Amino acid sequence: MIEKIKALYFKYEEIINYLVVGVANTFVSWGAWFACAYTILDAQVVWQNMALTVISWVAGVIFGYFMNRIYVFKSKEPNMWKEFLQFAGGRVATGVLDAVMMVLMVNVMSINEAFSKIFVSVLVVIGNYVLSKLFVFKKKPEEDK
Repeated sequence: MIEKIKALYFKYEEIINYLVVGVANTFVSWGAWFACAYTILDAQVVWQNMALTVISWVAGVIFGYFMNRIYVFKSKEPNMWKEFLQFAGGRVATGVLDAVMMVLMVNVMSINEAFSKIFVSVLVVIGNYVLSKLFVFKKKPEEDK
C-alpha cells in the first residue's frame, strides 16, 4: 500500500506539491492580512482595507514564488529577479481574470456569488499553474535530461 502511494506521489509530484504550496500560500496571505488588521491597520477604514489587501497579496506572491521555485518546479534559473517579475506578472493577470469573471458572473449574469467565487477560484488556480509551468518556470531542453 505504501509503495502504491509513493508511486502515485512521484507520478503526480508537481501537481501535489503545487496544491500543498497553494494551501500554505493561502495561510501566509491570510496571516499577513489578519496580523496587520489586528495590529496596525483597520479594515473599516477604506484606504487601510485596500492596504491590507495589497499587503496580503504581496506576502502571498513573495512566499508563493520561493515555494514554487524550490518545491514545485525546482527551478535552476540564475536570474531570480526576472523569474520573480514573470511570476508576479502572472499573478496580476490571474487577479484581473478573477475580478472580471466575478463581475461578469455575479453582476451581469446573476449567478450565485458563492458558486461564482468557487468556480473562478478554480480557474485562477489552473491559470496560475499553467502560467508558471509554461512561462515562468519553463524547463530548458538541457534540464529535461
